[in-house]
Amino acid sequence: MTKPEWLTGFDAALNGYHPPSRPVEIGTVTAVGQGVARVRGLPGVAAMELVRFADDSTGIAFDLGVAEVGVVLLRDRGGLRAGATVERTGRVLDTPVGAALLGRVANALGEPLDGGDSITTGERWPVERPAPPILARAPVSVPLATGIKAVDAAIPIGRGQRELILGDRQTGKTALAVDAILNQADQGVICVYCAIGQRGAAVAQVIAALRRRGALTYSVVVVAAGEDPPGLQMLTPYAATSIAEWFMTQGRDVLIVYDDLTRHAQAYRELCLLLRRPPGREAFPGDIFYLHSRLLERAARLRPEYGGGSLAALPLVETEAQNLAAYIPTNLISITDGQIYLAPTLARKGIWPAVDIGKSVSRVGGKAQLPAYRAVAGELRLAYAQFEEMEAFARFGTRLDDATRRTIDRGQRLREVLKQPQYQPLPAAEQIAVLLAVTQGVFDPVPLERIGEAERTVRAAAATHCAEIGQRIAAGADLNEEDRHALLAAARAALATLSPITPDSSPASGRWQ
Repeated sequence: MTKPEWLTGFDAALNGYHPPSRPVEIGTVTAVGQGVARVRGLPGVAAMELVRFADDSTGIAFDLGVAEVGVVLLRDRGGLRAGATVERTGRVLDTPVGAALLGRVANALGEPLDGGDSITTGERWPVERPAPPILARAPVSVPLATGIKAVDAAIPIGRGQRELILGDRQTGKTALAVDAILNQADQGVICVYCAIGQRGAAVAQVIAALRRRGALTYSVVVVAAGEDPPGLQMLTPYAATSIAEWFMTQGRDVLIVYDDLTRHAQAYRELCLLLRRPPGREAFPGDIFYLHSRLLERAARLRPEYGGGSLAALPLVETEAQNLAAYIPTNLISITDGQIYLAPTLARKGIWPAVDIGKSVSRVGGKAQLPAYRAVAGELRLAYAQFEEMEAFARFGTRLDDATRRTIDRGQRLREVLKQPQYQPLPAAEQIAVLLAVTQGVFDPVPLERIGEAERTVRAAAATHCAEIGQRIAAGADLNEEDRHALLAAARAALATLSPITPDSSPASGRWQ
């Protein structure tokens, strides 16, 4: 029986097909440790190349030795043993990027952690990418409003800036960063929250707060839990930055929060010690500075010909016993463009956010601040510094003259005004109205226990009666004398409605009860 013509042609094509052979380098695992493995037999492997083990575990080639390769495990299936095979993949570690990540919670590998469908995007970018060159960067001049009075007025942050947030445990570092994310709801800024080595309950609280207030719709959450391998914790902030950079290249403004880089440095130290790299100060490896500098240098504001987007970074770092001169904090202070210091002494007094204005600084300064803030920012910092010095002096019990007493009284009201509840960021116009009123003495007759009520009254009056001024402030207009008088008049009229307020019988105190 003869074959049909079409089948004969098929056989001829099949016989003439010779699939190209592809050499595959296969090595052997010689030792397995906590989060690392040692491999022999991969002579052509490249640094940071992704490798795959026989049990489908993955890792990256971290140490390239003459006889062995040190591999950092990213996904340990639990079945990896000495003698298992490992092969090269020929590619570096990458992560999915794109708009499909908005509203999702994922890890550095792009695997969803929120129980939703798998994340499908059109592109994957390497987790390690070079920072934008100098000629592609534009000056940082556009403000990034956080909605926090103490920050926006005294320590302004710009789009494309790197501002460090540091403080001891339980001083409100994460709360301040989350408030900054919440304030971007109507600012057109994409937010990326990167959790590194945090407790699952703490990360769940942040995600719940973002979801409850509608901030998850313009945010991406990238998580490396405390129980994840240290290799995944080490690479997670780089993957989160690649995700943020994709939005930046689309011309968008992006804010990324690293929570926190202390645990990131500890994970890197653990890996280096397991791989027997030479330890240095505090057992950290010698390239610990480069670990964070190559990460934070990726934050920038691009020139219009390069897309015009921006990436602002808020790295968090934990200090111990208020030691700002520790190894990791000093490294990050030298890398970033300023720092916001949260003092435990203020937190213990119930002053939230516990921002120490005297030890905080923004090296961009007023260039990344709405012009209207300049009418109150300089006087605010000066008045607060004078108050803190005089308050410390007054503790000695010496007799104070009337001018000193008035300075202390006004400083106490200024400190009360700078208090702000969590999850309540304020628009710029309301902040300026309140700060202008307190620095000009409008709050002086108000007793300390009623400052919160008086502040809310002034904010409501500014939003109602000075709406046009608020629009000009948000648009970047200067605060002229007419606007100042209008805001102060509205504040005085609003405070006149507070009742009952009766003057104190002591004229020297200047207080009202």
